[in-house]
Amino acid sequence: MTDRLARQYAQRRGHRGEWLAALALMLKGYRIVARRYKTKLGEIDLIARRGDLVLIVEVKARKTLVEAMDAVAYGSERRIEGAADLWLARQPDYGRLSVRFDMVAVLPRRWPVHVENAFQGRN
Repeated sequence: MTDRLARQYAQRRGHRGEWLAALALMLKGYRIVARRYKTKLGEIDLIARRGDLVLIVEVKARKTLVEAMDAVAYGSERRIEGAADLWLARQPDYGRLSVRFDMVAVLPRRWPVHVENAFQGRN
């Protein structure tokens, strides 16, 4: 498989994983307010909201839950936090919001696994 084809395959798998993760969160009562939110500091796969709770969600499509959890490295966490800070600063109700950093693992032939508080943001 060429590098270009491998990248296309990974991108399709990632988009499908994000779609499944969004569906799982919506069925739990969350509203998806942003997908693939990009900033100069980093990218957030999904931003979901239910009331005053905002979820900053990293989506990982892997073979096992352990592999998905291990795929979120410290550097990735910092980039996600920076992007979250920029998104939050633009919200008119910023002072009321509670923020949580979650992960959704998309595993083969299973419903996506929602891991709450996958990592802690800066205080």
